Amino acid sequence: MEKIKRLLASGFVVVSATAINLDLAPAFSAALSDAATIANHFSAIKSMSGDFVQSGPRAEKTGGRFFLQRPGKLRFDYAGKSGLSLIADGKSVVIYNKKLKTSHLYSLSKTPLKLLLDDKVEFSGSRLKSVKDDGAQVTIKLADKSVFGNSNITMVFDRKTLDLRRWSLADERGQSTTVTISNVKEGVRAPPGIFTIDYAANREFNTTAK
Repeated sequence: MEKIKRLLASGFVVVSATAINLDLAPAFSAALSDAATIANHFSAIKSMSGDFVQSGPRAEKTGGRFFLQRPGKLRFDYAGKSGLSLIADGKSVVIYNKKLKTSHLYSLSKTPLKLLLDDKVEFSGSRLKSVKDDGAQVTIKLADKSVFGNSNITMVFDRKTLDLRRWSLADERGQSTTVTISNVKEGVRAPPGIFTIDYAANREFNTTAK
């Protein structure tokens, strides 16, 4: 369960307007422009599905299928006999463990995962902490200490297609969990009820809400 919680916990190049040398201003402006272009492209994708592989800080790996729908909706169904699933319904995020009959509920607005699921993704302002372009991919780091504490999210996009390839969530202790997606289909229609959270069952499982 701990490795799933880290998913919510919500060297990169840090770009700060107050610390940029004038000689670096053109590169800084280009980075901001790239970030804005990627944000617009990503925001235009209102739904997607595919496969995922999740890697934890101790190199443990799990995988399964995911569905994403803006705004605020996400579902991870983990493969194998774990019985784990993660559901975001636009307001809350719940982690179900059918095998152990446990359920943990979190406020979506308090996790960096929200920044991935917003209707209009914003890669600008004080939440934009870094932009790195290595020619093959663009890495964008977002954080907001006033909302998420020391947690942050880093998203990696293909430089050519601008498509999302993976994201990493770092928790308060700096431990990172990375989700890599593949076989992605955009504009998909999710099965009815797939993002529904059973709040009554959550209370029945004696969950601690956060």
